[in-house]
Amino acid sequence: MKQATLHQLKVFEAAARHSSFTRAAEELFLTQPTVSMQIKQLTKSVGLPLFEQVGKRLYLTEAGRELFATCRQIFENIAQYEMKVADLKGLKQGQLRLAVITTAKYFIPRLLGPFCELYPGIDISLQVTNHEQILERMSQNLDDLYIMSQVPDNMDVNCEAFLENPLIVFAPVNHPLSKEKNIPIQRLSNQPFIMREPGSGTRRAVQSLFEEQGVTVKVKLELGSNEAIKQAIAGGLGISVLSRHTLLLDASDFSILDVQHFPIQRHWYMVYPAGKQLSIVARAYYDYLLAAARNFVDQNTDTTASSLEPTHG
Repeated sequence: MKQATLHQLKVFEAAARHSSFTRAAEELFLTQPTVSMQIKQLTKSVGLPLFEQVGKRLYLTEAGRELFATCRQIFENIAQYEMKVADLKGLKQGQLRLAVITTAKYFIPRLLGPFCELYPGIDISLQVTNHEQILERMSQNLDDLYIMSQVPDNMDVNCEAFLENPLIVFAPVNHPLSKEKNIPIQRLSNQPFIMREPGSGTRRAVQSLFEEQGVTVKVKLELGSNEAIKQAIAGGLGISVLSRHTLLLDASDFSILDVQHFPIQRHWYMVYPAGKQLSIVARAYYDYLLAAARNFVDQNTDTTASSLEPTHG
């Protein structure tokens, strides 16, 4: 093992975690032959096979499982060391690792810009993914902070709401219902409806409201991204429910329907595993985001208020 390198261990840890050389290569921005070569060299250093392939699946050997556990300890110790060094340096240098739910991409980059200007020596890693992958990353302690619209109920976490995340009814800009006020929610059952994919937090919130009100909608399309849904709405394929934050850049392209029981009031949360010690950099961003979110709401209320109001003709 004296010949093993930290790079080889990182490659092995990613391959073991994903049970795939291909996915490890994608995560580390390497080619698959490079990953295979690093694993081969590490296997030679260990002197025992680390993986075995059964059919098309990749499994860890006993030696591989032991090394995987050791790698996790090594990387956790390195992370703790980096945290202490960052604390010693103050906020002049360091790293901030964020993972955010897909819809948060509409506003988190805007809130990162001023922070980067304040602390230009800090390197920021931003992972944008879905709810399921956020939970997976959190279980593996891969990031400093997680931005979510739904706090996990099966994990012990610290969380704090920092921004409202209302869900509103989007429609094409000239939709007939856009001229009406206080529309009964039951009238949505007559409209072609576009839903987020199963497992989406937005979809769960919408379905919960519909079930509570005894409403059944005609789902015409299921799409896996907010942008795809917005394009479908703009194309006249139906109506949908999305976060108000998805509207910030193109409010004039849609109508917001004044439907009873909407908006569905939700929040954005900063989340991290209970017991995790935030670095000075992560704590600084945590505090910064609480203050910046308040300013963000004030600014965008002024610029988009007229577009966010239901159109009554």
